[in-house]
Amino acid sequence: QVQLVESGGGLVQAGDSLRLSCAPSGRTFSCYAVGWFRQAPGKEREFVAAIKWSGRDTYYADSVKGRSTISMDNAKNTVSLQMNSLKPEDTAVYYCATRNLYYSGPLTALRRERDYDFWGQGTQVTVSS
Repeated sequence: QVQLVESGGGLVQAGDSLRLSCAPSGRTFSCYAVGWFRQAPGKEREFVAAIKWSGRDTYYADSVKGRSTISMDNAKNTVSLQMNSLKPEDTAVYYCATRNLYYSGPLTALRRERDYDFWGQGTQVTVSS
């Protein structure tokens, strides 16, 4: 069983930046894909970004593309999501997730909740206007 722990959420103002981090226990991220999702109140959980273990392949939802950067630090065994120019509509609980098996396909195929096997508890991001 893999446990994921997210950190870095908080209350910020529109236009500010936040850096979310995700760290696993019980396993390294090597050879696995990691995704970030978010869920706003009253809405379904939606895909935000994904990265392959190499760190060279990344994929973003249109809603955050150009404002966010997902990165993998293999030395620290963490995945980060840097979010800039935050908007009130970015307010949500942010979750990281990973797969149980090695994945070599395109990241565009990993944007559904069922594509991931392990999830963190989430970290709250609130952006005030």
